[in-house]
Amino acid sequence: MGYEEQKIEGRNAVLEAFRSGKTIDKLFVLDGCQDGPVRTIVREARKHDTIINFVDKERLDQLSETKKHQGVIAVAAAYEYAEVEDILKNAEEKGEPPFIFILDNIEDPHNLGAIIRTANLAGAHGVIIPKRRAVGLTATVAKTSAGAINYTPVAKVTNLTAAIKELKEKGLWFVCADMGGTEMYKLDLKGPIGLVIGNEGEGVSKLVKENCDFIASIPMKGDIDSLNASVAAGVLAYEIVRQRLQ
Repeated sequence: MGYEEQKIEGRNAVLEAFRSGKTIDKLFVLDGCQDGPVRTIVREARKHDTIINFVDKERLDQLSETKKHQGVIAVAAAYEYAEVEDILKNAEEKGEPPFIFILDNIEDPHNLGAIIRTANLAGAHGVIIPKRRAVGLTATVAKTSAGAINYTPVAKVTNLTAAIKELKEKGLWFVCADMGGTEMYKLDLKGPIGLVIGNEGEGVSKLVKENCDFIASIPMKGDIDSLNASVAAGVLAYEIVRQRLQ
């Protein structure tokens, strides 16, 4: 299942974490520190495509729980990530056309947790998130998902657009949520589908949107013009569920 989100501090401990294959979400390194062990750690981090933040000593001291960080702190994911292939396999084992959530830079851990929960209840086979400019599988995400994180695989990819293109080759097509789109009830949302949800402020990024087959809007009757990302995900997911049940 999962393990607690943890900070790993000290040069040997961090290097060992990388070499043992532990999933490291972020690495914080003392800016300007160029000695051999630190260079080795940074090289390992780059090999694993880990996000590296070069920070001042004050920031490291702030992050540190042991106060013995030796200039490096790694933050391990609270849960193991899946591969995109695991998500497709999940659909295949259930004998269902794939239904995948693709999240474009969701930064709020409560939103991510709520979306994973919705994905599980709507019967989605998995969730794909980007490595950068987005929240990872933190303890807050795990808690907000109400346990769904144990059952719904979450994959982390370097490039969302590339992942979408690869999935298109496997027969999926993609619908993204955007106010300027076609009303969702007028779209055919059956078959192997990826539901793309944008971040809390800017929505779906331009390049990701250009690679979607359809743009769906949710009809709004109120005085404000946008829904929280996790609510929008829920509304669209259940329109997909409704159409799949027909």
